Amino acid sequence: MRALQLVTNAQSRFFNQQVRYLEAAGVETETLPVPGARRFGDGTVDGRSPLNYLRLYPSVLRRSFGDYDLVHANYGLTAPAAVAQPSLPVVVSLWGSDLMGRYGPVSALCARLADAVVVMSPEMAERLDRDCHVIPHGVDLDRFAPADVGEARADLGWDPDARHVLFPYPPERGVKDFPRAERVVEATRERVDGRVELHTVTGVPHERMSVYMNAADALLITSRREGSPNSVKEAMACNLPVVSTDVGDVRARLRDVSPSSVEVSDEGLASSLADVLAAGERSDGREAAREVSVQRSNERLRDVYRSVLSN
Repeated sequence: MRALQLVTNAQSRFFNQQVRYLEAAGVETETLPVPGARRFGDGTVDGRSPLNYLRLYPSVLRRSFGDYDLVHANYGLTAPAAVAQPSLPVVVSLWGSDLMGRYGPVSALCARLADAVVVMSPEMAERLDRDCHVIPHGVDLDRFAPADVGEARADLGWDPDARHVLFPYPPERGVKDFPRAERVVEATRERVDGRVELHTVTGVPHERMSVYMNAADALLITSRREGSPNSVKEAMACNLPVVSTDVGDVRARLRDVSPSSVEVSDEGLASSLADVLAAGERSDGREAAREVSVQRSNERLRDVYRSVLSN
């Protein structure tokens, strides 16, 4: 099986993780990124114009007459180039902001034209007028696993006596709403004895993120919208409690995880975060994270490929 992979950011860690597992399972791939990308320190990409996406199409068209079995558009804005080529069946994966953000109608239209659609959460599937495969990005349970909290804090130089809240994104990413995280932590400080420190993450290699997860007392998510945030699943795999806004599939992921909480208001977030910090306990999230292991997610994606080709 040979798959042509279209993606906005060829450096995306979960995309590359996906490609590695597909190739290990016998799926040959070629990756075509959107030209003209602008990369930030954390690996995210932005700043392209519609012209950049139009420039992707000639490359896709040429390859559509080559030795490929299907084209897989990863992220909705790569999907127009996929569905416009005349030769290959199309799988479209929607990641969250592509469907629920500014260009959502473009993603939804392309999804109707694709042979199969993969979404990150049931909430996303409900937005589309067609059958979807709900397959969230998987988490590497070997890389993300519980470790000694004291050793992790010493590694990062964090105060061993303070309580540590991890905001796992760069503050400048607007959709993640760092100002809200600051407000929530400030309100939490009024409810908890001792010092509470808020940590952000910028430009950290992915393999180091497990150290942050094990050093922290809680993961705080204040995003305005998400699909299936990998940070939540990685925290679960490390038994790190999560306090989050009700976005994407977070409520479903944390349903059986304790201590953890999904809240709507700042008051609810601060109250739940204070409870988690006061208790000082790790969660039981690792068992629930097995359902979304990277192996399981990519096995399901390969099954989607097989289904498309058999039809």
